[in-house]
Amino acid sequence: MCRSLVRFQLAPRERNSSCYHRGWFSGSRCCCASDARHRGCSSKKWRLARVERSRAEVIDVRIAIVGCGTVGARAARQLVTVAGVNELLLFDSAEGVASRLAVVIGQPASVGSGSVLDHAVDAVILAFPPPQFRLAEELALAGVHVVCTSDDVQDVKQSLLLDGILRQNGVSLVIGAGFSPGLTDVLSLHASVDFDEVDEVHVAKFGTAGPACARQHHAALAAEAIDFRDGEWITRPGGSGRELCWFPDPIGGADCYRGALPEALLLHRLFPDATRLTARMSATRRDRLTSRLPMMRKPHAEAGPGAVRTEVRGRLRGVAGSTVLACMDRASVASGAVAALALSAVINNPAVHRGAGGLAEFVEPVPFLAELARRGVKCARFEGTVDR
Repeated sequence: MCRSLVRFQLAPRERNSSCYHRGWFSGSRCCCASDARHRGCSSKKWRLARVERSRAEVIDVRIAIVGCGTVGARAARQLVTVAGVNELLLFDSAEGVASRLAVVIGQPASVGSGSVLDHAVDAVILAFPPPQFRLAEELALAGVHVVCTSDDVQDVKQSLLLDGILRQNGVSLVIGAGFSPGLTDVLSLHASVDFDEVDEVHVAKFGTAGPACARQHHAALAAEAIDFRDGEWITRPGGSGRELCWFPDPIGGADCYRGALPEALLLHRLFPDATRLTARMSATRRDRLTSRLPMMRKPHAEAGPGAVRTEVRGRLRGVAGSTVLACMDRASVASGAVAALALSAVINNPAVHRGAGGLAEFVEPVPFLAELARRGVKCARFEGTVDR
């Protein structure tokens, strides 16, 4: 009896890259292992995001993180290794959370007093539960670069309205710099190079990060979903549109449904000529049945492995095709790494996009995914099925 295995190839794929990986997602090996220059680069086991010094280093800046939960703590851990960060201020509404994290991380991290608005900082990561727009607006209008991790639809809609004035002021507001939206935007843009024209982009995500993310996931299933179809924005009931989506091992297939997800709003800025832009989230029967009720039990402090995937459909020389890219890791670990690299890109590159927009508007996909892979968060390309 044969069974079909879903195969992914690690992305990005570039001939002259220094060390990209490919192969079976659950047990990858280095594609350049046969090269004497890279024999020490084999990847036999899947690893979570690790902290390493970034090649593109921030120079003499003061950074703040507001919200020291699962995502904020991971972002702080990534940022503290970046050379040139003079001070990393930590803020959290819960007593003792920021101080405990500062003790664990050590210098240059310290606990910020009062409000982040009272401190002269160069850039801020917002990692507290939605809504984040009000604080993001105040910081951005004050000339501070802001990286938001919120996946709330209203946060995204309101933040995009600041694009014009922030362009004039030379300030960057990165919207949705997390697992999804965030990494999915970058993967979608990376996949689009396979086509002359992009017709459709479909995003799906599995799992949650911390308790706040789990509550947001619960609420999103009960709210109206936003799809872009044939030039029009269409609202659909949350929890509808069941679709079986395949993610990298060990997650595999999962039923995904519509929800109040902002991905389509950000993807439309990247692909204004696309005919369909959709987003879905994984859910069980119990999730759907109880989505309009209060959460039945307290969320876990940190969930297990999560995953995202994006399917881009288009035409290359008149021939229709599709490309599927994905990523599997703990959602909090991947989101923290993505937010840290987003802030590093905004600070380091004077020529980076100024204004408000999704993550893919501020970074180049291949270098960004390469640095993300170097920190342990590796992405994959779907290559079909193999029968055994």
